[in-house]
Amino acid sequence: MRISRHARNNMRLYKIGEGDILEAIKSPDMSDKEGNKMIAIKKFQNKFSDYPLKVVYNEDENFIITVYPLKKKKWR
Repeated sequence: MRISRHARNNMRLYKIGEGDILEAIKSPDMSDKEGNKMIAIKKFQNKFSDYPLKVVYNEDENFIITVYPLKKKKWR
């Protein structure tokens, strides 16, 4: 799994581990596809101030584009 510099910076900023990313991808609460990008959203108990984690990745290239806690009121 390759991770973009942008995603790594967000991982440091929000204290997101690679295990959290893998779990969100493997068992998302919600997922969607936009073009060649996949979006996985997973809610973790007592992590990320109870915001769901959003992971945007390219499944074909096994590449994580960005990852961050989703702070919007509504999930799309």
